[in-house]
Amino acid sequence: MIIIPVKEGESIDRALKKYKRKFEKTGVVKELRIRQKFTKPSVVSREERLKAIYVQQLRQAEEN
Repeated sequence: MIIIPVKEGESIDRALKKYKRKFEKTGVVKELRIRQKFTKPSVVSREERLKAIYVQQLRQAEEN
């Protein structure tokens, strides 16, 4: 359960913004979208590999 402490005098819009941010960080919606369709394990591993290569190239470009 997500608990959002609301301070005295804090607007409801600000509390909603905090709630949305916390909810997004939990990854519930992302997980639901992933579970809606079946993805073969080989495709998942290929995507992870490609993402790792991409991130590594970004870091190398940043160092140079």
